[in-house]
Amino acid sequence: MIVQEYSSHMVWGTGKTYLYKALLANIRSRGLIALATASSGVAANNMLEGRTAHSRFKISLNHDNNSMRNIKKQSGTAKLLRDAKIIIWDEASMAKRQTVEALDRTMQDITGVTLPFGGKIMVMGGDFRQVLPVVRRGTRAQIVDSSLRMSPLWSSIKKIRLTLNMRARSDPWFSDFLLRVGDGDEEMMEESFIRIPDDMAIAYADKDKSKHDLIDAIFPSLQINEADSNYIVSRAILSTKNENVDEINDQLIDRFCGDEKVYYSFDEAEDDINNFYPMEFLNSLTVRGLPPHYLRLKIGCPIMLLRNIDPSNGLCNGTRLISRGFQHNVIDAEIAVGQHAGKRVFLPIIPLCPFEDNMFPFKLKKKQFPVRLSFSMTINKAQGQTIPNVGVYLSESVFSHGQLYVALSRGTSRENTKVLVKSAKNFNRDGVYTSNVVYQEVLRD
Repeated sequence: MIVQEYSSHMVWGTGKTYLYKALLANIRSRGLIALATASSGVAANNMLEGRTAHSRFKISLNHDNNSMRNIKKQSGTAKLLRDAKIIIWDEASMAKRQTVEALDRTMQDITGVTLPFGGKIMVMGGDFRQVLPVVRRGTRAQIVDSSLRMSPLWSSIKKIRLTLNMRARSDPWFSDFLLRVGDGDEEMMEESFIRIPDDMAIAYADKDKSKHDLIDAIFPSLQINEADSNYIVSRAILSTKNENVDEINDQLIDRFCGDEKVYYSFDEAEDDINNFYPMEFLNSLTVRGLPPHYLRLKIGCPIMLLRNIDPSNGLCNGTRLISRGFQHNVIDAEIAVGQHAGKRVFLPIIPLCPFEDNMFPFKLKKKQFPVRLSFSMTINKAQGQTIPNVGVYLSESVFSHGQLYVALSRGTSRENTKVLVKSAKNFNRDGVYTSNVVYQEVLRD
């Protein structure tokens, strides 16, 4: 029998992580094996002995509808999966359905049981209002098709369903507003534009002044509080694109006190035997998922890890840290959030390549510390994170399902959530309006 609990209302303040921890503690206290996994490193860090699904299930980045996981029946991983009493998979809505289906086939193969997931108890958590699996340059139809909701397994997955209600939050009005945004039920203008509540909106005058107003609202008295780690990690500004994030990070590191340490990357085109691509050109490239060539840091500033270095000790892609010291080849940092918060770690320079092999007509290799500043981050990167004081900078409208909902739902109340919008359209009404993209087909049962 498969028992699966899938919440469609799980965000900050509803008790999702508490529920997972209680299940894990109860089952492990009986001497049984309970595996904790998540689609992102940030979510995995919230659970004791949590691992990313890619790490736990040997998931490759490229797979199709008939793929299976690279797990041999005689391997230690296969034995662990056979012996597991329960498997928890948080943020499963972020995983492509092909990934979950491949795990289903693999579990049936290694257990010899022809029930869904080999008859194992699967507890899957997530929220389809949030950002869906990423399909590079994918159409709406392709993105929807990759969703777990479109899988033949969905009828089994939703057999037993537990809903944790957002109204458990301390601000019921804010919870109701978020649900309307996530469901696409908030009143709209011209099909997709919704009004941001006046007390959450920051008026847009000109680009520089408006950004400074947003920074002041989210990071008040920064120079007085910059030594307070709790102050630093409890706030961030989210935006849709990396270039906006980089601009805000540069402005905030300028405001930060202390001596600046700059690390320069060494970039090369590995297969460029004729030296067609000069070093200056390679240094100028801004690549998704890679650190900048010019990495500016100061003691006490927040940074985010960009690679899975040591998942079992909390060093996952997306882990937020506080920089504590700088050496020539090592950064001394302190993990700021999750079950490993407070642990001191040393981050080395490592060779890094883009996630997409076909991004350039050459193979780019960058040697740099795998971190970037995290005063600001992209909306997609913030999914699964709790940020009590959140700013949202929308110089351009959101462009994919759930982005606005994810951005707004990182905060804990309307008082602690501020939104700056450069309007794409002018309406003959007062107020600030921005686009809200919702794919209704993934919200219907």
